Amino acid sequence: MRDKEEAKAWEKKGGFRAAMFVFVLSALDNMGLVANMVSMVLYFYGVMHFDLSSSANTLTNFLGSTFLLSLVGAFISDTYLNRLTTCLLFGSLEVTALVVVTIQAGTKALQPEACGKSSCVKGGVAVMLYTSLCLLALGSGGVRGSMTALGADQFEEKDPKEGKGLATYFNWLLLSTTLGSVVGVTAVVWVSTQRAWYLGFLIVTVSSFLGFLTLALGKPFYRILPPSQSPLSRILQVIVVAFKNRKLPLPESHEELYEISDKDSTTGKIAHTNQLRFLDKAAVLQGNFEPKPWKVCTVTQVEEVKILTRMLPILASTIIMNTCLAQLQTFSVQQGNVMNLKLGSFTVPPASIPVIPLLFLCILIPIYEFLFVPFARKITNHPSGVTQLQRVGVGLVLSSISMMVAGIIEVKRRDQARKDPSKPISLFWLSFQYAIFGIADMFTQVGLLEFFYREAPKTMKSLSTSFTWLAMSIGYFLSTVFVNVINSVTKRVAPSKQGWLHGFDLNSNNLNLFYWFLAILSCINFFNFVYWACWYKYKSEQEYQDGDQEPRARAKSESESETKHMKMVHQGMMMMGKSSQTSEANSEGPSSSDETEDGQRERSKV
Repeated sequence: MRDKEEAKAWEKKGGFRAAMFVFVLSALDNMGLVANMVSMVLYFYGVMHFDLSSSANTLTNFLGSTFLLSLVGAFISDTYLNRLTTCLLFGSLEVTALVVVTIQAGTKALQPEACGKSSCVKGGVAVMLYTSLCLLALGSGGVRGSMTALGADQFEEKDPKEGKGLATYFNWLLLSTTLGSVVGVTAVVWVSTQRAWYLGFLIVTVSSFLGFLTLALGKPFYRILPPSQSPLSRILQVIVVAFKNRKLPLPESHEELYEISDKDSTTGKIAHTNQLRFLDKAAVLQGNFEPKPWKVCTVTQVEEVKILTRMLPILASTIIMNTCLAQLQTFSVQQGNVMNLKLGSFTVPPASIPVIPLLFLCILIPIYEFLFVPFARKITNHPSGVTQLQRVGVGLVLSSISMMVAGIIEVKRRDQARKDPSKPISLFWLSFQYAIFGIADMFTQVGLLEFFYREAPKTMKSLSTSFTWLAMSIGYFLSTVFVNVINSVTKRVAPSKQGWLHGFDLNSNNLNLFYWFLAILSCINFFNFVYWACWYKYKSEQEYQDGDQEPRARAKSESESETKHMKMVHQGMMMMGKSSQTSEANSEGPSSSDETEDGQRERSKV
């Protein structure tokens, strides 16, 4: 009786009513994050007195650390605390860091004097600056590692209706992020650059606090999943046992591999697949061993590691795109700073130029959700309309085009600046590269978030979702490496003995060549992605088996008319007699077995 009451209470919670609180936090918190992403390079350059490359590298290192630390929040929410508690804990750290940043931005004595060097911060000023940035990266990263999965937990993947709602959730999450970003890159950036930096940071601090307060108020509506066994421990067990058993032969049939019964499974069972067979040795149970965690692993546990291993090449294929994104938040903002900022009598902050693709996304996302997805569902029978990897592929192509366009625009800007510095080209020339990349980001980011959440084992939802932020983190760090290496190499080979991205004067640099270098690299990376996307085998929904319940993939793939038809066929079989019914059941048995024997039928790929 108690279980039924708990089940009813669970069903009443969740859904979009609960996800709305996550959307509010996403909008308010990202308003500050995106405002900092596009404007802090100017703060480091103009207030903290870093040079061009140092201010760009400081920002990319900060953002890279932020997204890397999302793994910390994800690990804690999967293992020790639930996702709501984790999000609020790291949110308190984020708000505290923003208070410190606001105090330093508003106090002249806590800012360095210009010294003409690559970096002028030192002593107590440096300690305060880097401490606040580290604390802000930890807090913001931890929030992102748990917030996305918290919202996705409000939708039950086994339910056909809620399964479609999960796909919609990721699109609306991007829309809420976009709406917050629009306010961030317009109002907040204008206040920061045209009025006072501390006022902009103050707005960000207050908005983030209100976002976390809203999230806390939604607690009665959430489906809160408890933490489970450490995902890293489960992964390590498979690797260690597989290495110990490396010399053992694999059995002829995968059915001889070790697996626990349905009743003993708390996370659901995953069907065996033939890829990465060397990991199957972790599930070989020797006759003289008892089934203990570090002696033998279940097939499900091995398949969890296989899933994560198959994800890694996909993750790596999106790193270059995030390196390109870093340029739009650093060098492109610096380009806008030396262009014509006038729109009539209004002066546009250069960091506000990304509002153009953001406004475009505000229109495009509803069109995509209400028109394209329903149309595509009728053709593909896929809950998201198209597969997640297809969306990622489109984004990678557009990011390469964006870098090509960025190089062309930079040539036009630099030539005009050298010809007549008093008549720079308009800031809105940058809108082309921003608009193309904005669309690319819509396809790639949402595709990756949904891909990593849907494909992840139940015990690793937060950790897997954080792979999206991990790719961003590596991309930002790689941007720093590229800037330093290219400066070093070109300084040696160039006749002028100066690097492509040296000094303080953008007009004497060759930023266009750097953009084209990234465009070529992005093209090569796309073909690498296509290879791994074709190799990847989607985790079938039939892999999870919970007791005697029907596999959820069958419930999702059948339409209402097909379900009615199957009922009519079943009634006809009952009327044919017991012997005929038994014969029919035997004839269907091998087909069902073949469908799940060595994994699952592959879905359409990129």
